[in-house]
Amino acid sequence: MRYIPKIGFVYMVIALFFISCQSEKKGNENIKIGAKKKEISSFDIGKNIFNGKGKCYTCHKIDKKSIGPGVVEIIKIYKEKNADLIAFLKQEAEPIVDPETYAVMKTNFAIIKTFSEEELKALEVYMTEVGK
Repeated sequence: MRYIPKIGFVYMVIALFFISCQSEKKGNENIKIGAKKKEISSFDIGKNIFNGKGKCYTCHKIDKKSIGPGVVEIIKIYKEKNADLIAFLKQEAEPIVDPETYAVMKTNFAIIKTFSEEELKALEVYMTEVGK
């Protein structure tokens, strides 16, 4: 085995550290570039919002009432009344499904206000699909 002076060893470890950081950084850039090229469906964006950023899942289950009404019930009533779910989410329309729990949900509108128009539409697509 070849002898490496201690100072040389330290420089080698530092160099390997920087090289590994650079390759990790490049790997992340490739992922971002790849993600931009890959088309993500509105359904998938909506699902990610419902289960992630929006935290909708904490109060709304798909097919049963929890803290708030289930998605199936929400979509059914919005279809029956030809109502606009996005207008409600923007607080431009009154609650029509379970208005009693609206006071609890109202605190979540701070999160919903950060959603883009595309995100709101994607959330509506997701809820409509799973609410069938």
